[in-house]
Amino acid sequence: MASIGYARVSTHEQNLDLQKDALSAVGCSMIFEDKISGAKSERPGLSDALAYVRAGDVLTVWKLDRLGRSMSHLIKTVNDLEERGVGFKSLTEQIDTTTASGRLIFHLFASLGQFERDLNRERTQAGLKAAEARGRKGGRKQVLTEAKLALARAHIAKGLTVREAASRVKVGKTVLYSKLRDQKS
Repeated sequence: MASIGYARVSTHEQNLDLQKDALSAVGCSMIFEDKISGAKSERPGLSDALAYVRAGDVLTVWKLDRLGRSMSHLIKTVNDLEERGVGFKSLTEQIDTTTASGRLIFHLFASLGQFERDLNRERTQAGLKAAEARGRKGGRKQVLTEAKLALARAHIAKGLTVREAASRVKVGKTVLYSKLRDQKS
C-alpha cells in the first residue's frame, strides 16, 4: 500500500510548498502537482495521479478543494477511486475513506451535496414556473430582431458578405448565419 499525494495551486505565482510538506509528513511516497485553476477539467497532474494509483493505494490531498472542481466532481472522483480499491484522505478535513468512519463522513458530505443540488433544481423550476405564470419568458433577449434581419438581408442583397452585414446590424455573424439557415429550411 502506497500513499500518493496530489497538490494543486491555482496560479503559477502561488507556492506548493505548504501542501507538499504536509503530504510528505504523512508519508506520501510520490506527489503529483498542478499549477492550474481547479475549474479546469484538464489537470495533467491529477490525471497522472489517478492513472498511477493502484488498488490498495491511498490518494492523499491537503484539502478537499484541491481535488474536486465542485462537490459533484469530488464525489465522482472519490467514488471512482473506491471502485478501483483506492482509498482517499484529506488532511485538513481529516477524512479517510480507508476507515469505516471516514467512508461514513465522506458519504454524508456526498448526500448533503446531492441534497443541495436537488434543492437548487427545485427552486429554479419553481421560480421559472412562477415567472411563466406572470407572463415572463425566460432566457436571453433576441439579439436579431425581425427589423435587423430584414436590414441584414438588404445588405446581403447589395453584395455584402454575411460577416459584413452582421457587423452593420450589430449582431454576431454566427447568429445571422443561423437565422438565415433556419429560414431557408
